[in-house]
Amino acid sequence: MVASVSKEMDTQALWKRYEDWLYYHEGLGLYLDISRMRFTDSLVETLKPKFEKAFQDMAALEGGAIANPDENRMVGHYWLRDPDLAPLSLGQEIIDTLKQIETFVQKVHSGEIVPPEAPKFTDILSIGIGGSALGPQFVAEALSPLDSPMPIHFIDNTDPAGIDRVLNKLGDRLKSTLVIVTSKSGGTPETRNGMLEVKHAYELQNLNFPKHAVAITMQGSKLDELGGMEGWVAEFPMFDWVGGRTSQFSAVGLLAASLQGIDVRAILQGAKDADSATRIPDLKQNPAALLALAWYYAGNGKGERDMVILPYKDSLLLFSRYLQQLVMESLGKETDLDGKVVNQGIAVYGNKGSTDQHAYVQQLREGVPNFFATFIEVLQDREGDSIEVEPGATSGDYLSGLLQGTRRALYDNRRDSIVITIPEVTPYTVGLLIALYERAVGLYASLVNVNAYHQPGVEAGKKAAASVLDLQTRAIAALKDAGQPISLTELAIQAGAPDEIETIYKILRHLEANDRGVRLEGDRAKPSSLTVSAS
Repeated sequence: MVASVSKEMDTQALWKRYEDWLYYHEGLGLYLDISRMRFTDSLVETLKPKFEKAFQDMAALEGGAIANPDENRMVGHYWLRDPDLAPLSLGQEIIDTLKQIETFVQKVHSGEIVPPEAPKFTDILSIGIGGSALGPQFVAEALSPLDSPMPIHFIDNTDPAGIDRVLNKLGDRLKSTLVIVTSKSGGTPETRNGMLEVKHAYELQNLNFPKHAVAITMQGSKLDELGGMEGWVAEFPMFDWVGGRTSQFSAVGLLAASLQGIDVRAILQGAKDADSATRIPDLKQNPAALLALAWYYAGNGKGERDMVILPYKDSLLLFSRYLQQLVMESLGKETDLDGKVVNQGIAVYGNKGSTDQHAYVQQLREGVPNFFATFIEVLQDREGDSIEVEPGATSGDYLSGLLQGTRRALYDNRRDSIVITIPEVTPYTVGLLIALYERAVGLYASLVNVNAYHQPGVEAGKKAAASVLDLQTRAIAALKDAGQPISLTELAIQAGAPDEIETIYKILRHLEANDRGVRLEGDRAKPSSLTVSAS
């Protein structure tokens, strides 16, 4: 582990360290405390040249440099909240898209755009996966008002039972539901499957699906072509230079949020102001750089410790899930920019406080010290006054006390932690939190020399899944050609995949469980003894 400060620091020394490393930005209302991370001044000096390069890399990225060399793409999610930074005509495209969203939402809310079978759209059904789902889900959980003009529902997986659950919850309101389908290419299997399942549900109720459907996609994609051919209600653009995990400030996140009645202009302003604060090329004056420093120290520059996110506010419950994708997909890379095998990344998990006082904080305090914690503190308890649950103390006082006590208990047992403090949960502060972590990820990626803007492992998984489905097609064809019971080994040979017996067995087991024309006979504990036939 990188050199750390002594455990035996007295109270006065800790207070001085707190003041030395406390970051506060009055305009943002943001505090950042990394004083309970035990890095030394010598580590900071060692990292200064790396940070100088990281600041230069981020400036080049915002200036339109090719930041994703694998795909020869610019990376422009920062332009989404400040179009003046965007090169050429891209800035105007960002501005026009936001105006298009606002005009569309006004027409939906006013009843100018309506479904054919109902007087008004009442609900939103969002179909997407990964960044196309996690960002909108986090923002909805954090900010959607109780009296939202349009509650939102999500299909974010290709799980049939999960899809049924969402559709059953909508029930008769399907006829007044606006369906948003989000896919850059239009060919993402999970999103396509969700769309086809929902389309089928509309057809079963004799409803006109295209008159309920909105596409968010790239021009010329399969989804763009389908929406144009079928006459969908509207389409909004996805940009080639924005990745899914950084797309919350594009139509991907802004359309759904605006339909729910969330102030998207305030979200964008919070992100823009956070960008200004995190653009400063000075470690101690840049909160994203301070986060990157803490991460580098905690994991020895190699991700050796997990990042535990503990928001002490119910509305921020999904922040850890959102950060899982942002951090792990961005930083989890086998090779660095020089092609050297480095196996980088930081594992992220979390739930919320004080729920975790009664769950995994026990292990954090006394178990394997393989993590560092990040507490998210919200100063405002609620709108309005609070009752005293005991003399001089409110429920919010308890929540604050539990955060402070857990932080102290962890530190006393040599567990490091960070505290991020915001005044309240609003569109502005949610925008700034997202932007803060986006910049921290970019800076840390530069420190460890990885490409934060591609995802070869995800693409490999997609290709592997496609190969399994291709094998399923060949195995079924071979089974039908056999015309009689056949062993798994023989079926694998006939399907042209003699080395894929286990995969074929699992395919057949799944098909049999769903009455898909397959029957297995023999000892289930010894799959090699089974014979398979078409039923």
